[in-house]
Formats: sequence, structure tokens, C-alpha cells
Amino acid sequence: MHQFSFERLTAWQLSRVFVKKIYQLTSNFPIEEKYGLVSQLRRASISISSNLAEGSSRLSAVDQKRFYQYSYSSLMEVINQIIISSDMNFISDEELVELRKDGNELSKVINGLVKSLITK
Repeated sequence: MHQFSFERLTAWQLSRVFVKKIYQLTSNFPIEEKYGLVSQLRRASISISSNLAEGSSRLSAVDQKRFYQYSYSSLMEVINQIIISSDMNFISDEELVELRKDGNELSKVINGLVKSLITK
């Protein structure tokens, strides 16, 4: 089966794992958050991987960089939302620490992609 270029990106691979963790985590949120925080977290986490995929298809380094920056911004949105989730006691301190660790690793890889395009 053909593999698209984005599928080879470490950032995209890590983002898939991150999305899965967000979905699993939010499945335990209060039902009244289904259309609030749960929806926001899920959409923002998917946006991370989607922007990485879209950016990889762009022909210019400027366009690629823009989409990778969008991906980073979506990651920051998720980090903010998991902090709020912790404040609201929807997630445990341990879950917050784990997700922040995953987010930190992902941010470094995405920033590496952006930096690699600055020199182009």
C-alpha cells in the first residue's frame, strides 16, 4: 500500500497517539461537557495531525511552515484545555502530567520541522 509523505513524519505519528489518548481521556468527562470541552479537545487534537498532513503536501517551504505552525498552535490549544480540565477535576494530576509530557515531546518535534524550513 502506498504511504503518503506525512505518514513518515515523526510528528504526525506522535500526534496520532496523542489524539487517541485525548479521545480515551475525554470519554470519561461529564456528559454535559460533550458539546463543550470534549468537543473542543477532540477537534483541536485532530487539527494537530491534520495540519501536519496538509503542510507536508504543500510545495513551498513557506506554506509547509505555516501549516506546521498551525499544528503547533492547535497543540497549545490542547495543552490549555487539559490544564482547564485538571482545574475542573475532570482529569487527575497524573493524567495531566502524562499529557503535558506527551505534548512537550510533540512540540519539540513540530518545532524541529518548522526550524528545518526556516533555512530553506
